[in-house]
Amino acid sequence: MAYVATRGGERAIEQAERLYRAAVGPIDRARIDAIAETLPMLVDRVMGEASLYAPDLAALALAQTGGDLYEAVLLLRAWRTTQPRLSVAQPIVTGGGLTHRRISAAFKDMPGGQILGPTLDYSHRMLATEVLDGGRVAPEPVDPAAEPAPPSPPPLTDWQRAQGLLDPVDAQTPAPADIPDITREPLLFPASRAHTLQSLARADTGGVLALGYSAMRGYGQAHPTVNELRLTEAPLRVKHPCGTLFSAGRIRVSQAEVVTAKGAKLRLGFCAGFGWNEVKMIAGATLDLNSPGAAPKSPTDPEFFLYHTEPVEASGFCIHFKLPHYVTFQSSLDNLRGAAREGEAQGEPASGAQNAAPKPEPAAPAVKKPPAAAPQPAETEPAE
Repeated sequence: MAYVATRGGERAIEQAERLYRAAVGPIDRARIDAIAETLPMLVDRVMGEASLYAPDLAALALAQTGGDLYEAVLLLRAWRTTQPRLSVAQPIVTGGGLTHRRISAAFKDMPGGQILGPTLDYSHRMLATEVLDGGRVAPEPVDPAAEPAPPSPPPLTDWQRAQGLLDPVDAQTPAPADIPDITREPLLFPASRAHTLQSLARADTGGVLALGYSAMRGYGQAHPTVNELRLTEAPLRVKHPCGTLFSAGRIRVSQAEVVTAKGAKLRLGFCAGFGWNEVKMIAGATLDLNSPGAAPKSPTDPEFFLYHTEPVEASGFCIHFKLPHYVTFQSSLDNLRGAAREGEAQGEPASGAQNAAPKPEPAAPAVKKPPAAAPQPAETEPAE
């Protein structure tokens, strides 16, 4: 789709941007740090949908756009395209790193135990209005010595495969050159599962939730149960040019597995991405679970949900309708008026919106009625 840029009204455009910048306010390092510290889940969402793990840059994008998520994701994606790719990290292994949260809705006493971790799932949803009157809401201090680092239990799927509940997987790690890259290759259909999972990893949270929810309510082929949900700090391992592996730090990663019973085995759906975003991972795993054999143009059809959960493409297409469409709309008006003139030439009544001036109402109804049904003046207004 191509458009021709207009050059008129440059001063008005500059003033419009100045108004927006004035509303957003000044941006400095202190503001970036405050956003990163106080809104970690929002920063995680921007990083995930922009497919770039950079907390400071995500916070900067939020500050620069006044909190507009779609604009922030667009800014961060645009910046990412300017950066060189130096290396490909080693695959993140489930069960490695530091596990902050690990739960299962399918197995109460799963191997390794449940780790509730940081969550509001079991808390009352009450607005702390006392803060507006000068109060303060602060977390209770935690003694690091009394709170040891949580363990990193092995994946639940290892136990399930040992029990014969899941099919075995190929343990061979593919070469980096054999892994498709959705950030550099166009999405073609039928999409491979690698392309599907990569697209879901950076898909719009709201869009994934809406379509995943529709699958849960009955528009999919399988009802999900959360097999395992994890929030971890995973080690980022990179190979040095000399050939040795080293750790470049840790990144926050969330992943979800959902299952459904099919025949003698469980069928598994999976989704993972940057940052901690549980609802998106559960909804994305539900779409992955339901995608095999999905009906065309249904919510669980990959061609449907992958196209319509792409945040930059979807928001850009919607927002472009705000731009001038004078020529195309004028063409539509010309066609409409032409059709109205043809209708009048053939004796057909035109709608009031198509006429230059409204015509007076006819004295008699257009449809003939029996004489007995016609109202008489004496009946409607009796003489004195």
